[in-house]
Amino acid sequence: MNKALLTILKYVVFLGLGIYITYHMLSELSDTQRKELFDAIRSINALYLIPISAAGVLSHYFRTVRWKYLLRTIDLHPTTTNTFFAVMIGYITNLALPRAGEVAKCTVLAKYEDMPAHKMVGTIVAERAFDVLSLIVISVTAYLIEFQRINDYISPKLGHLVDKVKSHEVVLIGLFVVMALAVVAAVVLYRKHKETKIGQLVKEMTHGIMSIVHMKEKWQFLFFTVLMWFMYFAQIFLGLYSLSPTHHLHAMASWIVLVYGSLGLIATPGGIGAYPYLVEQILHGPYNIPEVPAQAFGWIAWLVQTFVILLFGIISLLVIHTYNNRRNAKAGLGKK
Repeated sequence: MNKALLTILKYVVFLGLGIYITYHMLSELSDTQRKELFDAIRSINALYLIPISAAGVLSHYFRTVRWKYLLRTIDLHPTTTNTFFAVMIGYITNLALPRAGEVAKCTVLAKYEDMPAHKMVGTIVAERAFDVLSLIVISVTAYLIEFQRINDYISPKLGHLVDKVKSHEVVLIGLFVVMALAVVAAVVLYRKHKETKIGQLVKEMTHGIMSIVHMKEKWQFLFFTVLMWFMYFAQIFLGLYSLSPTHHLHAMASWIVLVYGSLGLIATPGGIGAYPYLVEQILHGPYNIPEVPAQAFGWIAWLVQTFVILLFGIISLLVIHTYNNRRNAKAGLGKK
């Protein structure tokens, strides 16, 4: 099958999934509940939208600075402004066509900084590989801290299978065993299929993570990674506090919601449908938030994040050309 056609088909399928989830969520509500949903969304303390949006912008800025550290490893030194524009253009492109944003931000940065785009591809792979590793670490940590609450929620659903799990130690050992088996399986599969696309992907991700481990400025890279994830967390924490039905939830609830929301963003383009659904499930289940307010928060969190991306993505598209024209003009005057 033609590669472009396959890409379009994947996008249509996952976008369709997101639209279906949205339709299913709303259709399951009665007319009264739908009214309650929109009333709950409108009831948000609007003053909190400013710091929530600011945290979103800062998370993108910290990602920008972090990417610059990776680019330095291949002797590329773009300006922070152009790098930020490229990151935001990549985000808005991803809303339209998943994964095309990575190509877009390399292309944009290469154009305005006069750098080879193909050299940046490795840094994108390294960044994404480290993001996956970070999400795994965060997910495991959050689960262990909130073990009892989540275990109490899923035990009735899974019956005797979970009834046997009674301690953090058992879960921790189980997780290490699963991770060890996953590593062994990955090594075996890579050796048998290293010439396939899957084998190449495993190789590139492993190389990407190792390149970060051995980079000179790895501690700066890790510092901005922590700041970036903290901003993601701050968005959720402030959002929960801004709604009456959720303002009593503690910080770890925000951490768990962050994990589930991140999975939703991966599942469908821009997280449409999947993000609000998964957030609703975790709030309504382990944290006993009524269904309608839980769903309202999921939609609020998704809408604010999407709005920030759209706003700054569009601004970046409109401003980047003018900014660089003026920058080049000043550079020309300086030479004279």
